[in-house]
Amino acid sequence: MSNGAMLLSLIKSIPHLSRLFLSLLCIYLTLGWHVRKARKAFEKQLVLQGMSRDDARRVGVCYEELKDNILDVLKRGVFSI
Repeated sequence: MSNGAMLLSLIKSIPHLSRLFLSLLCIYLTLGWHVRKARKAFEKQLVLQGMSRDDARRVGVCYEELKDNILDVLKRGVFSI
C-alpha cells in the first residue's frame, strides 16, 4: 500500500472516529448521570424504610463501584487496540 493510499484512508476515517469518540463521551456522561440519579433514589427509599442516612450511603456505594467497573471494562476494550 502506498503512502498516498494510506493517507487517503486515514483522512476518510477521521469523521467516523470522531463520531465514535463523541458517542463514547455521550455514553460516559449519561451513564454517570443515570447512576447518580439511581443511587440517590435508592438511598432515599432506604432512609424512608428506616435505615440511617450514613448506612444508606454505604449501601449506595455499590452503584458507583458497578459504574466504575463497567467503565474500566469499556476503557480496556477501547484502549487495548
